[in-house]
Amino acid sequence: MNTKQTKTSRAKNNKGQFTPKRFDTKVGTIEKKYGIDLGVKSNMKLGNYLKQKGYRSLSEMLKP
Repeated sequence: MNTKQTKTSRAKNNKGQFTPKRFDTKVGTIEKKYGIDLGVKSNMKLGNYLKQKGYRSLSEMLKP
């Protein structure tokens, strides 16, 4: 899993913060979008993955 070098193309709000990603998004969608392999089943929900790994958000997980 190499998430630290991934650059994001996510939308930002007018304060420059990333818009939140829905936690019911499938991990497979995230893997395809960012070109990463998180090492879990693609039908796992993002929220469950983040909780399991101790991340508060997708942005935190993707930070270099």
